[in-house]
Amino acid sequence: MALTRSRAAARRRRWTAVLGATALAVAGGALAAPAGATTTSQPVEFQTRCVPPPIAGIPPITGSTTAEITVDKASPKVGETVTVTYTITKPAASNPVDLALPADIMTPSGKVVLGGAQSGAVTVNGPKKNPPVPGKGSFPAFSMTGTFTVTQPGSITLSPGDYNIHTSYLMELDTPCTVLTPPAPVSETVVASPVTSPNTRALALDTASGDPGVRVTVNGSKFTPLTEVTVVGRAGAAETADRMTVTTDSEGSFAARLKVNDVATTGIVAYEGAAWDPEKGAGPAAYKVVVPAPPNSQTITAAVTAGELSMTQAGDAVQLSSVDFGQGGAATGDLRTVTVKDFRGGPAGWSLTGKVTDFTGTGGSIGAGNLSWTPACTAKAGSPSACAAGSSGPVGSGGATLASTPNGALTGGEFTIDAGLSLDVPAFTAPGSYAGVLTLTLS
Repeated sequence: MALTRSRAAARRRRWTAVLGATALAVAGGALAAPAGATTTSQPVEFQTRCVPPPIAGIPPITGSTTAEITVDKASPKVGETVTVTYTITKPAASNPVDLALPADIMTPSGKVVLGGAQSGAVTVNGPKKNPPVPGKGSFPAFSMTGTFTVTQPGSITLSPGDYNIHTSYLMELDTPCTVLTPPAPVSETVVASPVTSPNTRALALDTASGDPGVRVTVNGSKFTPLTEVTVVGRAGAAETADRMTVTTDSEGSFAARLKVNDVATTGIVAYEGAAWDPEKGAGPAAYKVVVPAPPNSQTITAAVTAGELSMTQAGDAVQLSSVDFGQGGAATGDLRTVTVKDFRGGPAGWSLTGKVTDFTGTGGSIGAGNLSWTPACTAKAGSPSACAAGSSGPVGSGGATLASTPNGALTGGEFTIDAGLSLDVPAFTAPGSYAGVLTLTLS
């Protein structure tokens, strides 16, 4: 009978150690923001109340928690997906008992509260991954991630919300922790911008050439209705003195009779506002001023034909490096080189984006948000446009920008795009092969 009581007491001590530790596992130690995150976040402190499972025989614990929220996009557009990381950086207490706790028994989940221009809550989850916790030792920090889609323009605040610690040691148990005075202080703010409509304005000329002083009919369409529009000649990227203003009709169309005198004119543009803006203009429409040839001469002409915006890639399969079961970590590799050729010769730039599916295999799946990339873009010598590589960070199912060029007076060129790839594989992902599909879109 004495032996039975001794075993029962030892069992109670084990359960008290596990459950008591779980109840107080509010975290400790700071974690860095995700790679590529452009964030203005700050740590915030708030009071939490953690309720251990009844079997623990431990009363609720109230203490001060410090946490920080980071995002992968500080200035998203409406319709874009933002990845949110909720990190607990300071615990309310340490392991209250002398018994050490094993590694990888804690799985956190929680909510991030949205405010300002957009309300609601973002569900976040963390991996089942923690180092061993010594008796009376501090708890490790942990992070949880999730995503939300921006639905409203303006400033959107993000505050830490309630969270739960699930333990898988001897039993499957939960310890919910709530914010005592919600909402907690704001840790991060993103400023969302509205989606801009594509520019569909168009120009057409009744003739592509004429003598100096001849009037050319310029027809415009899809401009803003009942708005003043400037119609002007172009000499390369510079405007000439050949200009006039017209007002569009109720359907956004106009017909202007522009007198062209400048022999340097190579095209005609039209735009709304005080100065050229490719988002509010159209053209250039090619036009040539024909100068009478002197006696005993010959006029020689040549034409440059506009091409297309196209993309090719060096292959359609990427093999990432292997990781060990129980260790996990980064499976790395390189994106097959992508070549973009912009031979349109107009004012529009381009954007190359990518999105990826979950990585599935016989043993389960790895989330799309676990794939990150580090883009690089090089413009071929002589290309009018400069190529900007996208930000390093998660790709995800919502997508991210791989590379782009801006709008300008004259754009184009040939560009080589590469990216280092890294798939964060959880430590105890079942052995096997996992595959996901990365789709690239050029627009």
